Amino acid sequence: MKPLFPLALAVLLGACSILPEGEQLTVYRLPATPQAVSTAAPVGWALQVDKPLASPLLDSTRIAVLPEGDRVSAYQGVRWDDRGTRVLRDRLVDAFRADGRVAAVSSDESRLVTDLALSGDLRAFQGEYRAGRVEAHILLEARLVSGDSRRMVASRRFEVREPATGTAPAEVVKAFGVAADRLSREVLEWTLAEGAEVAVSGPPNSGSRVGF
Repeated sequence: MKPLFPLALAVLLGACSILPEGEQLTVYRLPATPQAVSTAAPVGWALQVDKPLASPLLDSTRIAVLPEGDRVSAYQGVRWDDRGTRVLRDRLVDAFRADGRVAAVSSDESRLVTDLALSGDLRAFQGEYRAGRVEAHILLEARLVSGDSRRMVASRRFEVREPATGTAPAEVVKAFGVAADRLSREVLEWTLAEGAEVAVSGPPNSGSRVGF
């Protein structure tokens, strides 16, 4: 008797060939522009960049958009290459490493012991329509936390908006890249300034330096 496996496999492959195709997705990385390496002396402390907290919509691979008012949607057929919170975290890590002043930079996935941790809440990471035009909107409420005590030593809100050249997803993604670069530079300079203060005075006994 001939084995039934080849026949069964042929039937299975035939059945698979008539199944409807899945959704065709275009996956985008967050665009980046080259950054200059700083000539300043490196700092003597290590930094961990944490994935920010966010709503399920932003902690997703979907590219969120607010087409009008408070209605929240997402672009169809396109995705980020990772969850939005990780996309922004990795951009911040890349910015610090490219700058070079903080020689020891890691993410929360490494679980290393560091002097300071940069965390926060991601309140906006979406495209928004305004007067018929769309812009990338990123809002991060950042926090600097002492690595040993986990005490918050400083916080600040960072918000950037970057108009897109059109309404196509590729054009909106390009605007996201410009906005993320701007936000990363602002967060980097603030972190360096606050880190220098902590290095000189040490972590506060109570309270925090808060800037909005």
